[in-house]
Amino acid sequence: MTTSSFAERLITWQKQHGRHHLPWQVGQPYNVWLSEIMLQQTQVATVSDYYPRFIARFPTVASLAEADQDEVLNLWAGLGYYSRARNLHKAAKQIMDEFGGDFPQSRSELEKLCGVGRSTAAAIAAFAFQQRETILDGNVKRVLCRIFARDGNPADKKFENSLWALAESLLPQKNEHMPAYTQGLMDLGATVCKRSKPLCSQCPMADICEAKAQDRIAELPRKKSAPEVKTLPLYWLVIRRQNGALWLEKRPQKGIWGGLYCVPCFEHLNDLYHYASLFSVLPENLEESPAITHRLTHRLLMITPFSAMLETSTPTQTISDGLWVAPEDLVQYGLPQPLQIFLQHNSSDFIATKENKPVKQTKRKFMK
Repeated sequence: MTTSSFAERLITWQKQHGRHHLPWQVGQPYNVWLSEIMLQQTQVATVSDYYPRFIARFPTVASLAEADQDEVLNLWAGLGYYSRARNLHKAAKQIMDEFGGDFPQSRSELEKLCGVGRSTAAAIAAFAFQQRETILDGNVKRVLCRIFARDGNPADKKFENSLWALAESLLPQKNEHMPAYTQGLMDLGATVCKRSKPLCSQCPMADICEAKAQDRIAELPRKKSAPEVKTLPLYWLVIRRQNGALWLEKRPQKGIWGGLYCVPCFEHLNDLYHYASLFSVLPENLEESPAITHRLTHRLLMITPFSAMLETSTPTQTISDGLWVAPEDLVQYGLPQPLQIFLQHNSSDFIATKENKPVKQTKRKFMK
Protein backbone atom coordinates (compact mmCIF):
# COMPACT_ATOMS: atom_id res chain seq x y z
CA MET A 1 0.00 0.00 0.00
CA THR A 2 1.33 3.44 -0.90
CA THR A 3 1.15 6.28 1.57
CA SER A 4 -1.02 8.27 -0.83
CA SER A 5 -3.61 5.48 -1.06
CA PHE A 6 -3.86 5.38 2.75
CA ALA A 7 -4.61 9.11 2.88
CA GLU A 8 -7.07 8.90 -0.01
CA ARG A 9 -8.97 6.02 1.58
CA LEU A 10 -9.11 7.78 4.92
CA ILE A 11 -10.31 11.11 3.50
CA THR A 12 -13.00 9.43 1.39
CA TRP A 13 -14.20 7.41 4.36
CA GLN A 14 -14.25 10.43 6.67
CA LYS A 15 -16.33 12.49 4.30
CA GLN A 16 -18.90 9.69 4.08
CA HIS A 17 -18.86 8.15 7.57
CA GLY A 18 -16.92 10.46 9.88
CA ARG A 19 -18.15 12.91 12.47
CA HIS A 20 -19.19 16.26 11.00
CA HIS A 21 -21.44 17.91 13.57
CA LEU A 22 -19.24 18.34 16.63
CA PRO A 23 -19.74 21.86 18.02
CA TRP A 24 -16.07 22.83 17.66
CA GLN A 25 -15.80 21.88 13.96
CA VAL A 26 -15.88 25.50 12.79
CA GLY A 27 -12.27 25.85 11.63
CA GLN A 28 -11.47 28.73 13.98
CA PRO A 29 -8.17 28.37 15.85
CA TYR A 30 -9.61 29.41 19.21
CA ASN A 31 -12.40 26.84 19.02
CA VAL A 32 -10.04 24.13 17.80
CA TRP A 33 -7.50 24.86 20.54
CA LEU A 34 -10.15 24.89 23.28
CA SER A 35 -11.65 21.59 22.12
CA GLU A 36 -8.26 19.90 21.77
CA ILE A 37 -7.31 20.82 25.34
CA MET A 38 -10.68 19.61 26.65
CA LEU A 39 -10.40 16.36 24.69
CA GLN A 40 -7.08 15.42 26.26
CA GLN A 41 -7.84 12.21 28.18
CA THR A 42 -11.56 13.02 28.04
CA GLN A 43 -14.31 11.50 25.90
CA VAL A 44 -16.11 13.46 23.19
CA ALA A 45 -19.49 12.97 24.89
CA THR A 46 -18.23 14.60 28.08
CA VAL A 47 -16.58 17.50 26.27
CA SER A 48 -19.75 18.07 24.26
CA ASP A 49 -21.49 18.99 27.53
CA TYR A 50 -18.79 21.39 28.74
CA TYR A 51 -17.70 23.04 25.51
CA PRO A 52 -20.94 24.99 24.76
CA ARG A 53 -21.02 26.50 28.27
CA PHE A 54 -17.36 27.43 28.07
CA ILE A 55 -17.54 29.01 24.62
CA ALA A 56 -20.71 30.91 25.56
CA ARG A 57 -18.95 32.51 28.52
CA PHE A 58 -15.59 32.98 26.78
CA PRO A 59 -16.33 33.41 23.05
CA THR A 60 -12.86 34.76 22.24
CA VAL A 61 -9.32 34.23 23.43
CA ALA A 62 -9.32 37.84 24.66
CA SER A 63 -12.32 37.22 26.92
CA LEU A 64 -10.64 34.11 28.31
CA ALA A 65 -7.39 35.96 28.95
CA GLU A 66 -9.23 38.73 30.81
CA ALA A 67 -11.16 36.31 33.03
CA ASP A 68 -10.32 35.52 36.61
CA GLN A 69 -8.84 32.05 37.11
CA ASP A 70 -11.56 31.20 39.62
CA GLU A 71 -14.25 31.66 36.98
CA VAL A 72 -12.34 29.51 34.49
CA LEU A 73 -11.94 26.73 37.05
CA ASN A 74 -15.60 27.00 38.02
CA LEU A 75 -16.69 26.27 34.44
CA TRP A 76 -14.12 23.47 34.27
CA ALA A 77 -15.19 21.86 37.56
CA GLY A 78 -16.04 18.19 37.05
CA LEU A 79 -14.05 17.86 33.81
CA GLY A 80 -10.95 16.77 35.72
CA TYR A 81 -7.22 17.24 35.11
CA TYR A 82 -7.44 20.82 36.34
CA SER A 83 -3.91 21.70 35.24
CA ARG A 84 -5.44 21.83 31.74
CA ALA A 85 -7.70 24.69 32.78
CA ARG A 86 -4.88 26.56 34.48
CA ASN A 87 -2.65 26.13 31.43
CA LEU A 88 -5.50 27.13 29.12
CA HIS A 89 -5.87 30.39 31.02
CA LYS A 90 -2.11 31.01 30.96
CA ALA A 91 -1.94 30.24 27.24
CA ALA A 92 -4.74 32.72 26.52
CA LYS A 93 -2.67 35.40 28.23
CA GLN A 94 0.36 34.29 26.21
CA ILE A 95 -1.55 34.68 22.97
CA MET A 96 -2.61 38.18 23.92
CA ASP A 97 0.75 39.29 25.34
CA GLU A 98 3.28 37.47 23.13
CA PHE A 99 1.38 37.07 19.85
CA GLY A 100 -0.69 40.23 19.81
CA GLY A 101 -3.96 38.35 20.15
CA ASP A 102 -3.37 36.31 16.97
CA PHE A 103 -3.01 32.55 17.15
CA PRO A 104 0.41 31.26 16.09
CA GLN A 105 0.04 29.16 12.95
CA SER A 106 3.06 26.87 12.91
CA ARG A 107 3.36 23.77 15.06
CA SER A 108 6.64 24.97 16.56
CA GLU A 109 5.07 28.28 17.62
CA LEU A 110 1.93 26.59 18.93
CA GLU A 111 4.07 24.31 21.10
CA LYS A 112 5.25 27.39 22.98
CA LEU A 113 1.77 27.77 24.49
CA CYS A 114 1.23 26.42 28.00
CA GLY A 115 -0.27 22.95 27.94
CA VAL A 116 0.24 22.39 24.20
CA GLY A 117 2.39 19.43 23.19
CA ARG A 118 3.42 18.20 19.77
CA SER A 119 0.24 16.30 18.90
CA THR A 120 -2.11 19.02 20.15
CA ALA A 121 -0.12 21.66 18.26
CA ALA A 122 -0.29 19.55 15.12
CA ALA A 123 -4.07 19.17 15.44
CA ILE A 124 -4.55 22.94 15.75
CA ALA A 125 -2.21 23.58 12.81
CA ALA A 126 -4.00 20.99 10.65
CA PHE A 127 -7.59 21.94 11.48
CA ALA A 128 -7.28 25.71 11.70
CA PHE A 129 -4.46 26.44 9.24
CA GLN A 130 -4.38 23.34 6.98
CA GLN A 131 -0.76 22.72 7.82
CA ARG A 132 0.74 19.33 6.91
CA GLU A 133 1.37 18.19 10.47
CA THR A 134 0.52 14.80 11.93
CA ILE A 135 -1.16 14.00 15.22
CA LEU A 136 -0.22 10.95 17.27
CA ASP A 137 -2.59 10.43 20.18
CA GLY A 138 -3.63 7.09 21.64
CA ASN A 139 -6.26 6.44 18.98
CA VAL A 140 -3.86 7.15 16.13
CA LYS A 141 -1.16 4.93 17.62
CA ARG A 142 -3.67 2.08 17.79
CA VAL A 143 -4.71 2.59 14.14
CA LEU A 144 -1.12 2.65 12.91
CA CYS A 145 0.02 -0.30 15.00
CA ARG A 146 -2.79 -2.45 13.64
CA ILE A 147 -2.88 -1.43 9.99
CA PHE A 148 0.91 -1.63 9.63
CA ALA A 149 1.47 -4.37 12.26
CA ARG A 150 3.88 -2.23 14.25
CA ASP A 151 4.89 -4.05 17.40
CA GLY A 152 6.85 -2.50 20.21
CA ASN A 153 6.94 -1.36 23.80
CA PRO A 154 4.65 1.71 24.09
CA ALA A 155 6.95 3.12 26.76
CA ASP A 156 10.00 2.88 24.44
CA LYS A 157 10.90 6.30 23.06
CA LYS A 158 12.58 4.78 20.00
CA PHE A 159 9.38 2.89 19.14
CA GLU A 160 7.29 6.03 19.59
CA ASN A 161 9.63 7.97 17.31
CA SER A 162 9.17 5.28 14.66
CA LEU A 163 5.41 5.82 14.88
CA TRP A 164 5.89 9.57 14.48
CA ALA A 165 7.97 8.91 11.34
CA LEU A 166 5.31 6.55 9.97
CA ALA A 167 2.52 9.04 10.69
CA GLU A 168 4.41 11.81 8.92
CA SER A 169 4.98 9.61 5.85
CA LEU A 170 1.21 9.07 5.49
CA LEU A 171 0.18 12.73 5.27
CA PRO A 172 -1.77 13.79 2.16
CA GLN A 173 0.11 15.95 -0.30
CA LYS A 174 -2.48 18.72 -0.51
CA ASN A 175 -2.90 21.07 2.43
CA GLU A 176 -6.63 21.49 1.87
CA HIS A 177 -7.11 17.80 2.69
CA MET A 178 -5.57 18.11 6.15
CA PRO A 179 -8.76 18.83 8.16
CA ALA A 180 -10.61 15.81 6.72
CA TYR A 181 -7.54 13.60 7.00
CA THR A 182 -6.83 14.54 10.61
CA GLN A 183 -10.48 14.16 11.60
CA GLY A 184 -10.48 10.84 9.81
CA LEU A 185 -7.61 9.56 11.95
CA MET A 186 -9.49 10.59 15.07
CA ASP A 187 -12.81 9.15 13.89
CA LEU A 188 -11.35 5.86 12.73
CA GLY A 189 -9.67 5.24 16.08
CA ALA A 190 -12.60 6.41 18.18
CA THR A 191 -15.51 4.79 16.34
CA VAL A 192 -14.16 1.82 14.35
CA CYS A 193 -10.66 0.71 15.33
CA LYS A 194 -11.59 0.72 19.00
CA ARG A 195 -9.46 -0.70 21.78
CA SER A 196 -11.88 -3.57 22.38
CA LYS A 197 -14.42 -5.01 19.99
CA PRO A 198 -13.19 -3.12 16.91
CA LEU A 199 -15.62 -2.92 14.00
CA CYS A 200 -13.32 -4.40 11.39
CA SER A 201 -16.19 -5.02 8.96
CA GLN A 202 -16.75 -1.25 8.80
CA CYS A 203 -13.10 -0.27 8.46
CA PRO A 204 -11.94 1.25 5.15
CA MET A 205 -8.54 -0.36 5.72
CA ALA A 206 -9.79 -3.88 6.51
CA ASP A 207 -8.47 -5.43 3.28
CA ILE A 208 -4.99 -4.01 3.80
CA CYS A 209 -4.78 -4.23 7.61
CA GLU A 210 -1.70 -6.32 8.41
CA ALA A 211 -2.77 -7.05 11.99
CA LYS A 212 -6.09 -8.43 10.70
CA ALA A 213 -4.29 -10.57 8.15
CA GLN A 214 -1.99 -11.89 10.87
CA ASP A 215 -4.85 -12.34 13.38
CA ARG A 216 -3.16 -9.93 15.79
CA ILE A 217 -5.91 -7.34 16.28
CA ALA A 218 -6.28 -8.14 19.98
CA GLU A 219 -2.51 -8.19 20.45
CA LEU A 220 -1.68 -4.83 18.88
CA PRO A 221 -0.85 -2.34 20.07
CA ARG A 222 0.89 -3.67 23.16
CA LYS A 223 -0.76 -2.52 26.34
CA LYS A 224 1.04 -0.23 28.71
CA SER A 225 1.75 -1.56 32.16
CA ALA A 226 -1.16 -0.66 34.39
CA PRO A 227 -0.16 2.14 36.77
CA GLU A 228 -0.11 1.29 40.44
CA VAL A 229 -3.17 2.79 42.10
CA LYS A 230 -2.55 3.89 45.66
CA THR A 231 -5.30 4.60 48.15
CA LEU A 232 -5.04 8.02 49.77
CA PRO A 233 -7.18 8.65 52.86
CA LEU A 234 -8.47 12.22 53.07
CA TYR A 235 -10.63 13.95 55.66
CA TRP A 236 -12.97 16.84 54.98
CA LEU A 237 -14.07 19.35 57.57
CA VAL A 238 -17.52 20.59 56.56
CA ILE A 239 -18.27 23.61 58.74
CA ARG A 240 -21.48 25.60 58.43
CA ARG A 241 -22.98 28.62 60.05
CA GLN A 242 -26.54 28.59 61.31
CA ASN A 243 -27.59 30.42 58.13
CA GLY A 244 -26.14 27.59 55.99
CA ALA A 245 -22.98 29.40 54.89
CA LEU A 246 -20.13 26.99 54.19
CA TRP A 247 -16.46 27.54 55.05
CA LEU A 248 -14.27 27.10 51.95
CA GLU A 249 -10.58 27.41 51.18
CA LYS A 250 -8.82 27.76 47.85
CA ARG A 251 -6.67 24.75 47.07
CA PRO A 252 -2.97 25.20 46.20
CA GLN A 253 -2.28 25.55 42.47
CA LYS A 254 -0.39 22.26 42.43
CA GLY A 255 -1.77 18.98 43.67
CA ILE A 256 -5.26 17.49 43.88
CA TRP A 257 -8.01 19.89 42.73
CA GLY A 258 -5.42 22.65 42.23
CA GLY A 259 -6.96 26.12 42.25
CA LEU A 260 -10.48 24.94 43.12
CA TYR A 261 -12.39 25.82 46.26
CA CYS A 262 -12.93 23.06 48.78
CA VAL A 263 -13.80 22.51 52.41
CA PRO A 264 -10.64 22.14 54.55
CA CYS A 265 -8.98 18.88 53.52
CA PHE A 266 -6.44 16.85 55.48
CA GLU A 267 -4.44 13.65 55.12
CA HIS A 268 -4.38 13.05 58.88
CA LEU A 269 -7.35 13.07 61.21
CA ASN A 270 -5.45 14.82 64.01
CA ASP A 271 -4.83 17.76 61.67
CA LEU A 272 -8.57 17.99 61.08
CA TYR A 273 -9.20 17.97 64.85
CA HIS A 274 -6.69 20.76 65.34
CA TYR A 275 -8.25 22.87 62.60
CA ALA A 276 -11.73 22.27 64.02
CA SER A 277 -10.50 23.50 67.40
CA LEU A 278 -9.87 26.90 65.80
CA PHE A 279 -13.66 27.13 65.52
CA SER A 280 -14.08 25.80 69.09
CA VAL A 281 -15.37 22.50 67.69
CA LEU A 282 -14.42 19.40 69.70
CA PRO A 283 -13.94 15.95 68.09
CA GLU A 284 -17.02 14.57 69.86
CA ASN A 285 -19.14 17.33 68.27
CA LEU A 286 -18.21 16.31 64.72
CA GLU A 287 -20.64 14.21 62.72
CA GLU A 288 -18.96 11.62 60.50
CA SER A 289 -20.48 10.73 57.12
CA PRO A 290 -19.86 7.51 55.15
CA ALA A 291 -16.58 7.55 53.26
CA ILE A 292 -16.63 8.64 49.62
CA THR A 293 -14.41 6.93 47.06
CA HIS A 294 -13.16 9.02 44.15
CA ARG A 295 -10.79 7.65 41.50
CA LEU A 296 -8.02 9.78 40.03
CA THR A 297 -5.55 8.53 37.43
CA HIS A 298 -3.06 6.99 39.83
CA ARG A 299 -4.85 7.32 43.14
CA LEU A 300 -8.04 6.21 44.79
CA LEU A 301 -9.21 8.84 47.25
CA MET A 302 -11.02 7.61 50.34
CA ILE A 303 -12.65 10.78 51.64
CA THR A 304 -14.33 10.89 55.03
CA PRO A 305 -16.36 14.06 55.69
CA PHE A 306 -16.77 15.38 59.26
CA SER A 307 -19.44 18.03 59.70
CA ALA A 308 -20.28 20.61 62.33
CA MET A 309 -22.78 23.44 62.72
CA LEU A 310 -21.29 26.46 64.48
CA GLU A 311 -22.94 28.37 67.26
CA THR A 312 -20.55 31.23 66.59
CA SER A 313 -19.41 32.16 63.08
CA THR A 314 -15.95 33.45 63.91
CA PRO A 315 -12.87 31.25 64.33
CA THR A 316 -11.04 31.71 67.61
CA GLN A 317 -7.83 32.23 65.62
CA THR A 318 -7.09 33.93 62.31
CA ILE A 319 -7.28 31.54 59.35
CA SER A 320 -5.92 32.76 56.03
CA ASP A 321 -7.43 31.98 52.63
CA GLY A 322 -10.78 30.94 54.03
CA LEU A 323 -14.18 32.45 53.36
CA TRP A 324 -17.84 31.90 54.16
CA VAL A 325 -20.01 31.16 51.12
CA ALA A 326 -23.80 31.29 51.21
CA PRO A 327 -25.61 28.25 49.76
CA GLU A 328 -27.00 30.26 46.84
CA ASP A 329 -23.50 31.50 45.96
CA LEU A 330 -21.81 28.10 45.80
CA VAL A 331 -22.49 27.84 42.06
CA GLN A 332 -20.08 30.74 41.55
CA TYR A 333 -17.16 28.71 42.89
CA GLY A 334 -15.31 25.86 41.22
CA LEU A 335 -15.77 22.91 43.56
CA PRO A 336 -14.30 19.40 43.21
CA GLN A 337 -16.84 17.01 41.76
CA PRO A 338 -17.02 14.73 44.83
CA LEU A 339 -17.71 17.78 47.02
CA GLN A 340 -20.50 18.92 44.70
CA ILE A 341 -22.09 15.50 44.95
CA PHE A 342 -21.66 15.33 48.72
CA LEU A 343 -23.32 18.71 49.16
CA GLN A 344 -26.18 17.72 46.88
CA HIS A 345 -26.80 14.58 48.90
CA ASN A 346 -26.38 16.19 52.30
CA SER A 347 -27.72 19.72 51.95
CA SER A 348 -31.20 20.54 50.75
CA ASP A 349 -30.30 24.17 50.10
CA PHE A 350 -27.29 23.40 47.84
CA ILE A 351 -27.93 24.62 44.30
CA ALA A 352 -26.23 22.50 41.61
CA THR A 353 -25.51 23.58 38.05
CA LYS A 354 -23.95 20.42 36.64
CA GLU A 355 -25.21 16.87 36.24
CA ASN A 356 -23.03 14.57 38.33
CA LYS A 357 -22.70 10.84 38.52
CA PRO A 358 -23.22 9.19 41.91
CA VAL A 359 -20.15 8.28 43.91
CA LYS A 360 -19.68 5.11 45.85
CA GLN A 361 -19.99 5.42 49.61
CA THR A 362 -18.73 2.92 52.16
CA LYS A 363 -19.41 2.78 55.86
CA ARG A 364 -16.57 2.98 58.34
CA LYS A 365 -16.23 3.26 62.08
CA PHE A 366 -15.77 6.57 63.83
CA MET A 367 -12.12 7.34 64.45
CA LYS A 368 -10.89 9.31 67.41
